[in-house]
Amino acid sequence: MKKSIVFLLSVIVAVAASLAQTSLNDMSDNKALKDATVLMHTTEGDITLRLYGDTPRHLENFVKLVKEGYYDGVLFHRVIREFMVQTGDPDSKDAAPGAMLGMGDPGYTLEAEIDCPRYFHKRGALAAARQGDQTNPERRSSGSQFYIVTGRTFTPSQLDQMEHSMGMQRKQEIFNRLASENRDSIMSLRRNRDQAGLQALQDSLVQQTEAEAARNPFHFTEEQREAYTTVGGAPHLDGGYTVFGEVVSGLDVVARIENVATDRSDRPKEDVKVISMSVVE
Repeated sequence: MKKSIVFLLSVIVAVAASLAQTSLNDMSDNKALKDATVLMHTTEGDITLRLYGDTPRHLENFVKLVKEGYYDGVLFHRVIREFMVQTGDPDSKDAAPGAMLGMGDPGYTLEAEIDCPRYFHKRGALAAARQGDQTNPERRSSGSQFYIVTGRTFTPSQLDQMEHSMGMQRKQEIFNRLASENRDSIMSLRRNRDQAGLQALQDSLVQQTEAEAARNPFHFTEEQREAYTTVGGAPHLDGGYTVFGEVVSGLDVVARIENVATDRSDRPKEDVKVISMSVVE
């Protein structure tokens, strides 16, 4: 897993960018809460969501926005068949036809609460959208945008191949973290134009990466394999996004939304809207 010295610097830049993000002050001390239930009225029908008490920051934030009426009138602005349906962009309210959407938020992000494989991207999973790893290596969640997984089913051999690919991705993530932890050393070696020192540090980080990955190899659990080969989902997202709930009724409504006609930006050609949401438990 050889990486270039230039790549080490790109990691530093990404980490620096993430530090500039505006974040929401913690609304809980991260202790588990009681699960909550939210009823979503849409133009395609009703969807009932269960929010996990084990992801308290996301639960509290979602409930807060629901009670404020924040989601009332937002569109499902991104719909991809056999993948997911996404909403929660405040800029989508009364958006003109064809307008580019997906960048709106309440002005803050949420600390990630990724608890995989306990919570994973099976069909019906509720998860937080976020910016990509290059600008958001901490994988902080959008303050308001979320998606519901539709996905598809996979064969055991396909899951085996994906497992291998995701194992390699985990190595990349470990290497990125180690590189960011050694930022000061990298910058010092660069200032001194010490190419040999940079190469030696890179080789050391590669060895550390391999050792850490070997101690905790990536694999799908039996529960994940059962779900992905029967009801389906989006396994390639596991471990990368916070799953904080699931659909308990209304998957038929989600399916209707999933199958509407969309434009080149994956926005439905005919608006699909969240009419209102309410906390019912």
